[in-house]
Amino acid sequence: MQKTTFRISKMDCPSEEQMIRMKLSDLTNIKSLDFDIPNRQLTVFHTENYEQIFQKLDSLQFETTVVDSKEAGNYSGATVDTDKERKLLWAVLIINLSFFVLEMVTGIFADSMGLVADSLDMLADGIVYGLALFAVGGTIVLKKNIAKFAGYFQIVLAAIGFIEVIRRFIGIEKMPDFLLMMVVSFFALIANAVCLYLLQKGKSKEAHMQASMIFTSNDIIINLGVILAGALVFLTNSKYPDLLIGIIVFGIVGRGAFNILKLSK
Repeated sequence: MQKTTFRISKMDCPSEEQMIRMKLSDLTNIKSLDFDIPNRQLTVFHTENYEQIFQKLDSLQFETTVVDSKEAGNYSGATVDTDKERKLLWAVLIINLSFFVLEMVTGIFADSMGLVADSLDMLADGIVYGLALFAVGGTIVLKKNIAKFAGYFQIVLAAIGFIEVIRRFIGIEKMPDFLLMMVVSFFALIANAVCLYLLQKGKSKEAHMQASMIFTSNDIIINLGVILAGALVFLTNSKYPDLLIGIIVFGIVGRGAFNILKLSK
């Protein structure tokens, strides 16, 4: 039994973790995975060499490097409570999809591209968790087909978002409702924190599962960005802060879509 540790520089929240789990799910020589997200490390217990594992990880373009590889010693195996994992994934999936609907509706009502873009980011996370549900006891072919559909769907939505932002930059539009932007984004921030807390709580009491991980989440940074954009809309009496945060988040959603498409290959 081998124990190989990888450094994955772009792994900073549970979404990347789920994508990695799905990417490696068809490798029969892997016995268990130990994620240390704050330190951006993944330890894999496996048989044979680590080359195939590294190739899978490298294809995600999360900047993966090998830290070390050695004999695992007295490895006793690891058990996974799949029922518990499913319940956690369903919980975070429902939260993300609920806020996708809420932010999309309020974003349209408030004329805020920041909220619309943030809603798509919540949808992107929901898609990742939904795919993870299929990975828990599901078939690899079904998982990859759904990943392909979800990835293209996200790309289309992100492209529509970019076009709408450009149209609003050029055209004369009414001001976004800054108060609605800030209030809804604040609740979305809380929802993301709850999702991360649930995922952490369901794993272990080890140091890498502490709540400090929440504050490194890209989703929470995005929520804070929309709140800041709402404040700037109020202070500057301008639509441009909302459009700028919108285009940034649409870019993040587009990048996430391409990462999901890599899972279908």
